[in-house]
Amino acid sequence: MPFRWTGGQPARQKRLVSLLLALVALILGGAPGWAASVEAVDVAPDHVTLRFDARVAAASALMLAGPRRIAIDVSGAEPGAALAAGDGPVARIRQARNSGGTRIVLDLAQPAIVTEGIFDADGRTLTLALRTVDDAAFARAAADGRVRFLPPFSYAGGAVRASYAVTLPVPAARRAPGPLPRVYGDDDSRPLVVIDAGHGGVDPGAIGAETGLREKDVTLAIAKAIRDELLASGRVRVALTREDDRFIVLQDRFGIARRLKADLFISIHCDSVGAGQASGATVYTLSEVASDKEAARLAARENKADIIQGVNLASTEADISSLLIDLTQRETMNQSAAFARLLGREAKPLMPVKPNFHRMASLMVLKAPDMPSILFETGYISNPQDANFIGSPRGQAAIAESVRRAVDIHFARRLAAR
Repeated sequence: MPFRWTGGQPARQKRLVSLLLALVALILGGAPGWAASVEAVDVAPDHVTLRFDARVAAASALMLAGPRRIAIDVSGAEPGAALAAGDGPVARIRQARNSGGTRIVLDLAQPAIVTEGIFDADGRTLTLALRTVDDAAFARAAADGRVRFLPPFSYAGGAVRASYAVTLPVPAARRAPGPLPRVYGDDDSRPLVVIDAGHGGVDPGAIGAETGLREKDVTLAIAKAIRDELLASGRVRVALTREDDRFIVLQDRFGIARRLKADLFISIHCDSVGAGQASGATVYTLSEVASDKEAARLAARENKADIIQGVNLASTEADISSLLIDLTQRETMNQSAAFARLLGREAKPLMPVKPNFHRMASLMVLKAPDMPSILFETGYISNPQDANFIGSPRGQAAIAESVRRAVDIHFARRLAAR
């Protein structure tokens, strides 16, 4: 629809249009200060990771035939370091300046396409997932044209933010549930605790700017430490939602726990802030109203994690939603809050915790209606001191002991109340 002047206040309208055009230019072209150079291109058989020494504006990929190659255009960047040798379907890597940025070319030894891509939180790392295909599938991808990837960005006015860009649609058909994970422990009479290592696969989670630690790696290490500590106690059985570097959509994470008929669900994460030196662990339980601004920020960040796979939880089918969200079961929420307070008490002597340890947020991963659930932010990966603690065997052992102590008391109380 064409824009039409309607009279009244032309000067004000012109200023508004100018502001809108400037905002569009910022989103599409990036800010002039975002100039960056290529720091590294790491190639694996199933993915390519592009690292830059500063934030970039945007990126896109094209599958090109004759010869087969993948062209990755990065806006707001210039060629940088020498590139590594190819791997898997990638035979060679080249880079050169192009209009408005840099083109990185992956010469292919066999047909492969980019299936998805995600920037990290600070817009300096782009991970592209690769899949080998046959000639016909490659030709179709080449005909489809460019796929685009947008990093998180912030407008100076403060209100605009985007976290992920969907690169390929996911079919509307319902996904069949995957196989259930291993349950550790043979005595079925003992309670089952499911530990969920947050993020994974193409979703690295938060990344420490100084340490380089990735949330998905730290959460998996902590989850395994908790598993081992709980099993050593001999009082519970344990299952992990993931035991390797894979992506699991949010509803599948607590869906696994529900299918296993778990008695307690603990989702492990690491917090992050863009600036400042926030420190200490926090625990979240479910509430439709966030307890503070930081809880609201966390909910906004974590609930968007599935968007990188094309799954928009806001439009979840009604029959699935009925399984996910049943806030009428107040007792489950009360049990979750009681365990959160217990964990805070047990963790305080062993690890750094925030004064307001227990918070509430509307987090999708906590919305199982019939199972006490918490999200445990074990520390700030953006704070080097916290990151060194949660990334170390000593810190992970302390976290695991905190959880084990709380779990022991939680189930002892439940047994005594029968």
